[in-house]
Amino acid sequence: MKSAMLGISISPVEVTNISKYGFWLLLGDEEFFLPFSEFPWFRDAPVGKILQVELPSSNHLYWPELDIDLAVESVRHPEQFPLVSSVSI
Repeated sequence: MKSAMLGISISPVEVTNISKYGFWLLLGDEEFFLPFSEFPWFRDAPVGKILQVELPSSNHLYWPELDIDLAVESVRHPEQFPLVSSVSI
């Protein structure tokens, strides 16, 4: 018996893995690592809330359970977006 071919992913964005250092985000055909050192808002968040990511528009990521908004460009090029946060690292 031969397995059927896998279908196309219907999710434009998903978290694929989480480690103690950060998490991997699959956005279309691109994958990014978001280290907690550069994205501290996620460091103490429960796994289930990090997994609930949405893509309301092509350049806007949103985690409704955490009320966190990020521009896609800030994930692609975090060095161009200086960290401004009151969260202690």
